[in-house]
Amino acid sequence: MSAPFFDAFPELSRIGLGLGLGLLVGVQRGWATRKGAEGTRFAGFRTFGLIGLAGGIAGVFQARASGLAIVLLAATAALVLLGYWRSTRKSDSVSGTSSLVGLLTLSCGYLAGSGETILATVVTSVMVLVLAMRHQLHGWVAALNEREMMAIARFAIIALVILPLLPDTPFGPYGAWRARQLWLVVVLVSGFSFAGYLGARHFGATRGVLATAAAGSFVSSTAVTASLAGKLKSGDGDAGILNAGIALASAVMFMRVMALTFALAPLALPTLAMIAAPGLVISLVAALAFARRAGAERVPSSAAPSPTSPASTVMPLRNPFDLGPALLLAGLTMALTLVARWVLARYGNSGLATVLAISGVVDVDSAIITMGNLPAGTLSPRLAGLVLAPPIVLNTLLKAGMAATMPGGRSGWPGAATLVLSALASGAVAVLLV
Repeated sequence: MSAPFFDAFPELSRIGLGLGLGLLVGVQRGWATRKGAEGTRFAGFRTFGLIGLAGGIAGVFQARASGLAIVLLAATAALVLLGYWRSTRKSDSVSGTSSLVGLLTLSCGYLAGSGETILATVVTSVMVLVLAMRHQLHGWVAALNEREMMAIARFAIIALVILPLLPDTPFGPYGAWRARQLWLVVVLVSGFSFAGYLGARHFGATRGVLATAAAGSFVSSTAVTASLAGKLKSGDGDAGILNAGIALASAVMFMRVMALTFALAPLALPTLAMIAAPGLVISLVAALAFARRAGAERVPSSAAPSPTSPASTVMPLRNPFDLGPALLLAGLTMALTLVARWVLARYGNSGLATVLAISGVVDVDSAIITMGNLPAGTLSPRLAGLVLAPPIVLNTLLKAGMAATMPGGRSGWPGAATLVLSALASGAVAVLLV
């Protein structure tokens, strides 16, 4: 059987990909400028397709006819810049988006032609997505206040400047610490906190309890459960919504645990995901059921809510970039990692499981981070996932006890029952996997 046409002529397929990527960009730019007056558009559907085609041809010929490739790239880039110059002369408003997109399309076509097809496709797709989100991005930027802008700048410094500069070599007793991994804890925790803050701010006061519960659980679901249990005790809010918040905080904890494991201890993720999935599903279903029941039982009223009404009772949003909890967790991680290395050297894996279980009762993240700092090959993937099961189950049971006892009556029992069922379901799966 003969090979397909594009398999027989791979160069044509790469040139065709360059043309296709250019046309994809052209569709977005043509749609975005469809209401512009005739003759005011920098480039349209066909032009961007031809730019991608030129880049693809240059990429194919760069190995055996580099002179031709350079001339074609330079001429196309010059035409793009000339078009931008002429368009700015005809309009008082200056925007470099289309010209920059033209140069990027040329580059992506060149990547496709030179054989970097996956990279070219990914870059073009991301570029089209960013262009298509113009109004959403402008709306987000307009909604930022000065404090949030400063938080973004600080997060960029700790994540994009400090983190890459830190060494990744072991230091300290037992070689237990790595500067880059410890700082990654700060980046992840502060990043989760900031993302949760923005999510809570976006949802507004009507869904403030659930949104802020989810946001706070990106840092500490235990603290969120304690806060909501305290509101149940004081009667400060709708009991159904508060129990929904407790269940949602548990669900976010399961998701956060899997995300953190993927980032820091990926070998444990397959087994841990099987253990965490039942608890996650139970918590999500319960949160939805509690919220819907509370909404159905609420009596509609045309009157505006008072400052003490449940609809306006939300937990105050924290500082969008509070490094305190992140640095505290990094310090706790240093101590636990050192203890884990000592226990591992003295008592073996059984002692290590005990250390992680105890440390995870209050903070599951510390157990995962400690696991991520262990030497490669210390635990098998299956055993690593099983070792992380006790911290999750015990932490969930601790929160169930808080929800059941802190309110002082039965108001917190629905949330507590949800957490107990989640812990039992995840624990049962862990036992079956042993």
